[in-house]
Amino acid sequence: MKNQVVSYQTLTDAQRKQLDLLEILPEQIPYSGDIYCALNTLLIRSTADIEGFVLLEDDQPVGFFMLKRGEYLPAWATQGSATLHALQIDRRFQGKGLGKVFLQGLPDAVRAKWPDIPQIMLSVDADNLPALNLYLGQGWVDTGEAYKGRIGYERRLLLTL
Repeated sequence: MKNQVVSYQTLTDAQRKQLDLLEILPEQIPYSGDIYCALNTLLIRSTADIEGFVLLEDDQPVGFFMLKRGEYLPAWATQGSATLHALQIDRRFQGKGLGKVFLQGLPDAVRAKWPDIPQIMLSVDADNLPALNLYLGQGWVDTGEAYKGRIGYERRLLLTL
């Protein structure tokens, strides 16, 4: 199996149609939204400061995430950083370590797209232990700061590039 992280912009029409069918588990939707919401944000706000990335497994889209920078940074993010949003792995491919593969490809994707960005930040629900453990296991650092989010308390994590 060949995995690669690519820009949404590089997908073929067929791959974009496949990505539209990406499904996550219902209990994950409050944390990351669904693919419709993620793609709607990406396509409605067409700007150089929001970028979508897709995880391909043998050229088939199996995951998605979005990065934001500049004026689109959330209030909790440090200026000059990029933030990770809407990380989703298709439910039919979960449990295969693809979240790790996706996160391992993230630094190179950011460096290629935005070489001036020194760090990536994300916000994760403090009760979302699978996600929290995934990020920490891939080298993200908990900043020790929490704030009240939409669902509950959120932890801020940081990855230095």
